[in-house]
Amino acid sequence: MNSSTDTEAAKDGTLGLTIKSANGAHAFRVESAKTKAEQARGLMFRTDLKPDRGMLFWPYPATGGKPVEANFWMKNTPSSLDIIYIRSDGTIARIAENAVPFSEVPIPSGEPVGAVLELMGGRAAELGIAEGDLVTWDKAE
Repeated sequence: MNSSTDTEAAKDGTLGLTIKSANGAHAFRVESAKTKAEQARGLMFRTDLKPDRGMLFWPYPATGGKPVEANFWMKNTPSSLDIIYIRSDGTIARIAENAVPFSEVPIPSGEPVGAVLELMGGRAAELGIAEGDLVTWDKAE
């Protein structure tokens, strides 16, 4: 990160995250959901999503430990999301695209993951983000 990015993060509490795809690197500013409470709430009730923003659930689970299978849902979430399940090595295990707003149907990761990223619905396809792509962020945060 450069100093202007660090300053931005300090001001709004977000961190920089990059997804390296076949067609290049895609940069995002993401909120960090670290605690059980933050992870339980996620992006519920939010209508202010931006294309270059998101929420990172890391460590996942919030209690730490080894990666576990995840099940997310869209309860109380009015905006469609792309839910990106990330292995402990930083590669994308699964992308659940355009998750249905307000749905209480569990959306499984399909394998143990160490982090989960939520983006505005449709962004993964729009940017060419795919399973196996590498996700990096400043883990010192």
